[in-house]
Amino acid sequence: MARLLLIHHTPSPSMQAMLESVISGASTPEIEGVELVRRAALAVTASDVLEADGYLLGTPANLGYMSGALKHAFDTIYYPCLDSTTKRPYGLFVHGNNDTVGAVKGVETITTGLGWERTADHVTVLGEPGKQDLESCWELGATLAATLSP
Repeated sequence: MARLLLIHHTPSPSMQAMLESVISGASTPEIEGVELVRRAALAVTASDVLEADGYLLGTPANLGYMSGALKHAFDTIYYPCLDSTTKRPYGLFVHGNNDTVGAVKGVETITTGLGWERTADHVTVLGEPGKQDLESCWELGATLAATLSP
């Protein structure tokens, strides 16, 4: 069974709503053969990343960058996973109050270094997530899961 690892930092109600939509999409019953594994960004290990076949990443945009928790996760896993996870698919969802550009750019820089392949459009939300934003999060989760489905 393929393993989809969801690495997230969800400190706000907006991020929590987005996370729940991503989880719902990634675990929809129509997609079979994919196990969704959830890890808080501060708890993820290199073993979690090495054992996964694809990744969903969720972060708030804090002070123009990804959260310190997600950056810590990348710092923890980067070198142990550098040569072993290339070409694996990933997707990203980001929430910001004013701007998400720096957070997206930071994640793209690191995932490019890891050799991960962006499989779906990033979901970026400013302010309170609306119905369309949450549907986009659902689609992100479902797209990544479908990518890994046999």
